[in-house]
Amino acid sequence: MASGEARPIEDDEAGRERRGLLPVSDEGSDGAPPRRDAVALAPLPRRPARRVDATPPAPPAPPDATATARALGLCVVEVLTGGREVDSIARWVTEDVHRHLQQRAAVATRARSLGGRARARPRVQVGTVRTCPVADGVVEAAVVVHTRSHARAVALRLELRQGRWRATAVGVL
Repeated sequence: MASGEARPIEDDEAGRERRGLLPVSDEGSDGAPPRRDAVALAPLPRRPARRVDATPPAPPAPPDATATARALGLCVVEVLTGGREVDSIARWVTEDVHRHLQQRAAVATRARSLGGRARARPRVQVGTVRTCPVADGVVEAAVVVHTRSHARAVALRLELRQGRWRATAVGVL
């Protein structure tokens, strides 16, 4: 065995093999085996060092506010026309907005029931979407949504919270 390599050590008393490092020294020129009281130890194998970048990764870019405004504007009109439950958009809106939409949806449902006829699910299409950043992490949006008989404007205030846009104010004209 070459100098500098780890070897098993035999336990003379128990007659069994122990694992560990044996002190080794360079063999002399006479070929004599190394002495047990040698000073050098065989090196332990090392794992490659992990590379650590000095610069932290850039935070992920926020989702597209225009796409969120488009989807949320459509959903709000679907809620008010009876085509969607308010709870389906709960993760996109604050509790105040959720409560406001529940009240508006209840009023709209009562108004539809007074008409006396069942209505099919409304066909809703999104028209123009405009967004305007007003502060860091805050966007105001206007979404035009078309139904068969009306065009409605949905005004939204979106705030970036925990990496996603949430509506903190919603108005429907």
